[in-house]
Amino acid sequence: MLYLLHDFHRSWMDPVATYSGATARLLRDPRTPLARTWPARWAAANHALLHRLTRRYDKPAFGLSDVAAHGVRVAVREQVLVQEPFCRLVRFERASSSPDIAARLARDPKVLVCAPLSGHHATLVRDTIESLLHDHDVYVTDWLDARDVPLSDDTFGLDDYVHTVQRYLRHLGAGELHVVAVCQPTVPVLAAVALMAQDGEVTPRSLTLMGGPVDARRNPTKVNELATKRSYAWFEQNMVYRVGPGHRGAGRRVYPGFLQLTSFVAMNPERHLESHWSYWRDVLRGPRGDERTQTHERFYDEYNAVLDMDAPYYLETVKRVFQDFALARGTFEVAGHRVEPGAITTTALFTIEGENDDVAGLGQTEAAHGLCTSIPATRRRHLVAKGCGHYGIFSGRRWRESIYPELRDFIRGADEGTKLLAGSDA
Repeated sequence: MLYLLHDFHRSWMDPVATYSGATARLLRDPRTPLARTWPARWAAANHALLHRLTRRYDKPAFGLSDVAAHGVRVAVREQVLVQEPFCRLVRFERASSSPDIAARLARDPKVLVCAPLSGHHATLVRDTIESLLHDHDVYVTDWLDARDVPLSDDTFGLDDYVHTVQRYLRHLGAGELHVVAVCQPTVPVLAAVALMAQDGEVTPRSLTLMGGPVDARRNPTKVNELATKRSYAWFEQNMVYRVGPGHRGAGRRVYPGFLQLTSFVAMNPERHLESHWSYWRDVLRGPRGDERTQTHERFYDEYNAVLDMDAPYYLETVKRVFQDFALARGTFEVAGHRVEPGAITTTALFTIEGENDDVAGLGQTEAAHGLCTSIPATRRRHLVAKGCGHYGIFSGRRWRESIYPELRDFIRGADEGTKLLAGSDA
């Protein structure tokens, strides 16, 4: 019923969004004489904010058509290598007409970015991908919206996530690959690599874990506390709904993206209220506020674009990662096989945390070092990004200027087999 009510509300608000958006554009058009008057700017600010609050937010495009690499601009093309019901393996193929540049591009390290499946689309890590493209051959797990997956395609659980990562590692050639897991996938990706090591398979050259709940008992955040205060049954009864008619996945049990977004906003309502108030004031300022309004719009275009997660995956993640702390306690199993991170020996390990992360508290990601006991100390590194929140460790100025250079050097060092132990903060 909740899904039906949400769809009805969205349909009812569509005309409001269309009208308010058109009015705001008209009143903000610098070619319109009215745009220079205070009453018009005031009306434009009201309509612009109303449009932002009532419009639909579909999955944004990655929008990476070119990038600087080896001193020149090279073209970038998205290429789907593997298409599955719940995920696509996408390559950002770089190309140059110069044989010399093309040869250099071909020699760059290969990196798989494991994007989070926690409510947002993989475009959330666009900044991560763009930075990596300067120096690497980049691939990403592009998770699909469960509401668009027909019931005939079965369900998707946490074990399926692990197996999906393993398939992609094998497809790309794990022995030549570096893996970067951002936030939620730190647990299933570490599990995937550990199981491959346990089976005697080749594992990636390096594994970077960024801001994830490897051991969510450490410095618990509001996200962690919610999971421990509520029972598994509470989450199943209050957070899982069936997709309504009109969608390809009608009837599928999911954790709806709109509920996830509500949870995100509820964590910091004052911050979002202030952000929207600032947006209204910047529109009121007219052209002088354009840069700030565009920044706000870009952020919330991404932040408000959410997807549904298949119910088994969501519920199993809540229980096994945030309630049982199974990986940290040594009880994490995948298809009946106990996960033993201590089996990993040749993969270099880099953990990155934000000092002010309010999603994965300090120490939660670093805990991976205590689990991967067979990786030599010279093949490990831990970094705490000073003054950084959760999103700042993989997106924005601090990511680009301070964290990415450290990750780039770590990957190069892992390729060359050099000592990787270095400073603990940036």
